[in-house]
Amino acid sequence: MTSRSTAPPWWRNRRYLPWLVQGVVALAVGVVVAFLLTNLLLNLTARGLLLSWSWLGQPAGFDLAETILPFDASLPYWRAMLAGLVNTLRVVIAGLVGATVLGSLIGTASFSSNGLLRGLARVYVEVIRNIPLLLQLIFWYFVVFLALPNGTDAIQLPGLVLAKSGLFLGDPQLVNGVWQAPLRFTVEFGALLTGLVVYTAAFIAEVVRGGIASVPKGQWEAASSLGFAPLLTLRRIVLPQALRVIVPGLNSQYISLAKNSSLAVACGFTDLYSVSETTLNQTGRAVEVMLILLGSYLLIDLVISALMNGLNGLVQLKER
Repeated sequence: MTSRSTAPPWWRNRRYLPWLVQGVVALAVGVVVAFLLTNLLLNLTARGLLLSWSWLGQPAGFDLAETILPFDASLPYWRAMLAGLVNTLRVVIAGLVGATVLGSLIGTASFSSNGLLRGLARVYVEVIRNIPLLLQLIFWYFVVFLALPNGTDAIQLPGLVLAKSGLFLGDPQLVNGVWQAPLRFTVEFGALLTGLVVYTAAFIAEVVRGGIASVPKGQWEAASSLGFAPLLTLRRIVLPQALRVIVPGLNSQYISLAKNSSLAVACGFTDLYSVSETTLNQTGRAVEVMLILLGSYLLIDLVISALMNGLNGLVQLKER
């Protein structure tokens, strides 16, 4: 006599149980969000403060000190906030690249056979990450960039001029006492970018150091016995394995850099937060402006997280 196995009920089936739990959690979150939004709208209605977005089409009435999008005071508020968002994205993207390169170099230097280089890498990490970012931004802006000379006294390097009036790239020329070049960045942008890169690189260096340290020492010894040079060992053997530990840590650091870019107000840079603050003061639409501000930063962070999660899936070791 053979016994016939019976399938468990659907609510106990391991194939459906995770989906059931996720559905219940999603429903609960939806109910809470709906309750909060309903409560917000009721309170705003009671005070005569209904949400309105018509003000976005009104002339902004202010200029922006720096923008790559054409903008003047006659253009609407939505165009001003878009220009601020583009400025924020410029800083975030450039900061991610710069911090990754600098942090990777410093993290790798922690394993150098040169004791001085190892010591300098540790000092950099310990000093930079223990000083608040806001103070560092103020230092870079007021002490370093605003102290740059102007005119013929500007710091001139091949293809680059550093002056109080800005950072000039390409083929800078001094015309009537004013520097001109195909590519120019303001000192506000330079101070903000430098502060974000230097600060975030200290944390990325620790992520890289931890990833490299996770690779067994035997891998280095085996490569050395086969005649591999240290740099070749690092590039071909160690880093491919270390990336599965490094990438998840980079995700949080990248998101932190994007959020920290809102401190641009310390340097006077016209990012999304700065433009939103001016818009709020002129329109009085606090709720709408804050919703736009929160939604924009949330979207930036979600995009970064999605890209890094995709990269994380690519670098993970796959069983065959």
